[in-house]
Amino acid sequence: GFGPLVAHAPYTINPCSKEPRTREFAVQTMADDLDRLEHLPGNYYNLHPGSHTGQGTETGIRQIAQALNAVLRPEQRTTVLLETMAGKGTELGGQFRELREIMDRVALPVGVCLDTCHVWDGGYDIVNDLDGVLTEFDRIIGLDHLKAIHLNDSLMPFASRKDRHARIGEGTIGLEAIARIINHPALRHLPFYLETPNELPGYAHEISVLRAAWIE
Repeated sequence: GFGPLVAHAPYTINPCSKEPRTREFAVQTMADDLDRLEHLPGNYYNLHPGSHTGQGTETGIRQIAQALNAVLRPEQRTTVLLETMAGKGTELGGQFRELREIMDRVALPVGVCLDTCHVWDGGYDIVNDLDGVLTEFDRIIGLDHLKAIHLNDSLMPFASRKDRHARIGEGTIGLEAIARIINHPALRHLPFYLETPNELPGYAHEISVLRAAWIE
């Protein structure tokens, strides 16, 4: 009775590394994961786009698209989601346009998973201008491509370019802004997933807090 599954690719793979063996390992891992997910059709496979490791944004974007084109198949029933990132170091996906450029080079459709901690840390002000951020997302990527939300608070200040998740309501985003996110008409139909630093009792508490903030 629960919603769609969002399987997460291993954090350790990097399809745009400067090392060919690392890129090859990423393709092999993604292909194997996607084969497994075909046993649970109709779900999602979430991917951190990768870090270009000094090669430059253009090369990194090209290599990510090449990796996806190598593993995606027309008959596949799993949708790959590119995750919005915080933009630390040489990490790609910290700007909406980078995700758009990857998507434009991939032959088959892919979607996007928006991570609230990442976009806040990356400089998108979802606290004071959620409508503006979603308008920009729609203009660059298209809200029809947004398939899931990673719902996290952040330990870091706005536009810090870090990636430090916090429990719901205990970070710099705050419960009031998170309540607006889960109730926003452009988002409330989407599946939301917690990635907060918690154990099971903590997740149960967060779920109860979010349910209380949900407007029927």
